[in-house]
Amino acid sequence: MNKKLMMFAFIGALAAPLHAEQAQLKYPVAPTTNQVDTYHGVEVEDPYRWMEDNNSETLKKWIQQENELTFSYLDTIPEREKIKERLTELWDYERYGIPYRQGERYFIYKNDGLQNQSVLYTMKSLEDELEVLIDPNKLSEDGTVALSGISISEDARWLAYGLSSSGSDWQEWRVRDIETGEDMPDHIQWVKFSGATWRKDGSGFYYCRYDKPDAANQYQSSNEYHKVYFHKLGQSQEEDTLVYHRPDFAKLNFRLNVTEDDRYLLISAHSGTAPLEEIYYFDLQEPEAEPVTLMEGFDADYRYIGNEGGRFWFYTDNDAPRGKVISLELSAPQKANWKTIIAEAPETLQGAGIVNHRLVASYMKDACSQIKIFDLEGRFVREATLPGIGSVGGFGGKRKYRETFYSFTSQTTPGEIYRYDMQTGESTLFQKPTVDFKSSQYETRQVFYPSKDGTLIPMFITHRKGLELNGDNPTLLYGYGGFNISIRPGFSVTRAVWLEMGGVLAEANLRGGGEYGEEWHQQGIKLRKQNVFDDFIAAAEWLIARKYTSSKRLAIQGGSNGGLLVGACMTQRPELYAVALPQVGVLDMLRYHLFTIGWAWHSDYGLVDNEDEFHALHAYSPLHNLKKGTAYPATLVTTGDHDDRVVPAHSFKFAAALQAAQASPKPVLIRIETSAGHGAGKPTTKIIQEAADTLSFMVREMNFKPTINSD
Repeated sequence: MNKKLMMFAFIGALAAPLHAEQAQLKYPVAPTTNQVDTYHGVEVEDPYRWMEDNNSETLKKWIQQENELTFSYLDTIPEREKIKERLTELWDYERYGIPYRQGERYFIYKNDGLQNQSVLYTMKSLEDELEVLIDPNKLSEDGTVALSGISISEDARWLAYGLSSSGSDWQEWRVRDIETGEDMPDHIQWVKFSGATWRKDGSGFYYCRYDKPDAANQYQSSNEYHKVYFHKLGQSQEEDTLVYHRPDFAKLNFRLNVTEDDRYLLISAHSGTAPLEEIYYFDLQEPEAEPVTLMEGFDADYRYIGNEGGRFWFYTDNDAPRGKVISLELSAPQKANWKTIIAEAPETLQGAGIVNHRLVASYMKDACSQIKIFDLEGRFVREATLPGIGSVGGFGGKRKYRETFYSFTSQTTPGEIYRYDMQTGESTLFQKPTVDFKSSQYETRQVFYPSKDGTLIPMFITHRKGLELNGDNPTLLYGYGGFNISIRPGFSVTRAVWLEMGGVLAEANLRGGGEYGEEWHQQGIKLRKQNVFDDFIAAAEWLIARKYTSSKRLAIQGGSNGGLLVGACMTQRPELYAVALPQVGVLDMLRYHLFTIGWAWHSDYGLVDNEDEFHALHAYSPLHNLKKGTAYPATLVTTGDHDDRVVPAHSFKFAAALQAAQASPKPVLIRIETSAGHGAGKPTTKIIQEAADTLSFMVREMNFKPTINSD
C-alpha cells in the first residue's frame, strides 16, 4: 500500500437541526488529513487516520466533547429517568449460574440482583449454605474488575482464577486456597484468550500467554506468537516452563485440554476464528516427549470430548457440515481408521461431552435447543425432556458423576437452573428466579422469510399478545450474522423493558451464523458477506410489508460483527430505518486486521492483500460507503475506551465521518463508555445506564409514548 500522510487540515463544526423545539446540534470539530492509501490501484481516502492513536491529545479532547454532546442530548429526553428506574427494578433479582462439581465441592456464580459483578461461591452439598470464594465487587470501587475465568484442581483444593480490568481482554491469573480463602503468591500476567488447565495432582497448570507488550500500545498492538506454558504451583512466572510455541507461525492461537486420566495434554491450534484446527498431543508420562500431530491441515473443526486410554472421542464437521462425533485410536490415528459414533443429522450438532459414561449431544433445530443422550458406541438412549422451546446451556460434568446441570431460557423466560439425573433422565428444578415481568402477557413466534436470493431465513418475533398489525409499532430488529455464532432464544432485562414499553422485538438468524451448520456459515463470509446484509435488509422489508412496523418506527441493532451489520445496512439502505445502533462495531474493513486480535477475523472477512477480497470489503465497509449529502437514520454509536477486541478507532472514525456526511436533521451521536471494553465484565451499573440511554434514544427518535411498568 502507498501511504502518504499529509499535514492536518481542520474542518469547521458541522451544524444540523435536531428537533424543531431545540437549538441546532453542533458536532465537535474533527480534524481531517489528506491520508490516501492505494489498494490494487484503487486510491482510498482515510481522513480520520489520526483517531487510531489512542494516546493523541487531540483524540482525547474530541472524545470528551462528543460525550458531552451525547449526554447533554440524552439528558433532554423526559422518559430517560423512568426507563432507568424500570430497568433497575427489573434487574434486581437473584441470578444463578450453572453449578459445577469438582471433587467434594460444588461451585456456582450468584448475583443478588444489582451487584456489579457476580460472586463465586462454593458449597460441599447442594443443601449447604453458600460460602463466598471470590467477590470481585471488593476488588474495585466502580465494579470494573471482573472474574474472567476460573479453573479448579481435581481435589478441589486450589482455584486458579483470572481477573480483567476495565473490560480489557488482558488477564492476570492468581491461585487461591479454597479451604482457607487465602491467595498464594502465584501471579501470572499477559494472559489472553486462555484459561488454566490443571494437572490431576494439583502440582500446577497449563496456560497460554503473549510476550509483554509495549505499555503505550498494549490495547492496540497486534497479538502474535501465542505460547503454551506450564506454571508450577508456588513458583514465579519467570520460572514457568515453555511447553509449546510456533516461532514460524505468528498468527496462531492455542486451546488446551488435559485428559481426565491425566495422561495427555492436547493442544488445539487455530489461525483465525474459522473452525479449522490442528490437534497436537504430549504424552505426560514421558518427561521428554515431543508433540505428536493428531489432526493436521487445518481442514475442519475438531473438538476433544474425552478418552479411554488411547481411544479418543472428537466432535468434527469433517465431511459433516452439521457435525458428527467420531472416535479414533492413537495407535492408528489416520482418517481412514476413524469410526463414526454419532452420524450427521438434519439438526445441527453444536457439541458433545461425556457424563456418567454417556455422550451428551447438544443439538440445535431452527435455532432452538435439543439434548440427546447416547452410549459411548453411539447407541441412542433418550432425548432429554426440556422445560419448553428455547435455549439450553450446561450439561457438563465428568465421567464419574451421575448428575449434571443445565440452564433453560427463552425471550420471555429468565434463566432457570435444573439438575439432570443421567440414569433416570429426570430434571429437577434447582433455581427459578423471581422477576417482576409478566411473561404470560407476551408471545414469541418463529417465521421464515425470503432473502434477496430466495433463501428462507428464520426470525423470532416477540410482542405483547393481541398486537395490532397497523404498521405503527415501534420495532427493534437485532442481528449478528458471522463467525459461526448462533442467535438463540434468551431473556434480556433490556428487551423485557422494551416489550413492556409496547415495542416489538425481532431477532433474525442470518447467514454467516451457525444455526444450520458450516454450510450456513460459509454462505455469509468473504465474497459472500453481502448475503448477510441482504438477509437483514429483507427482514426489515418483511416486517414493514406485514405491517408490524414502518420505516419511521424501525430500529436496527447489533454488536461487534453485528455492529458491522448495522453499519453496512444503514449505509446501503438509509431510508429503511428510523434508528441505527451500531455497538462496538467493526466498521473500517480495510484496516481491521492491524489491531490486537483483528488478524484472526480474516477467515470470515478476507484481507485487503487479496484483490478480489479487497473489492468485496471496500464495497460494503461502513466507513468507506458513507456519502455526504445523504439522509441517514438517527444513530447512536457505542464503544468502550478500553475495547481491545474491536478497537474504538472503528467507532471514532465512523462517527466523525457520519456526522460530516449527515444531511438529515436526525442526530448522529457517539457514546464512549469509560473504563469499559468489548462488553465482557461490564459492571451492572454501566449496563443499566447504557440500556436506559439506548432505549430512551429510540423513544425520542421513533416519536412514541412508551408504557413504562404497565400491568
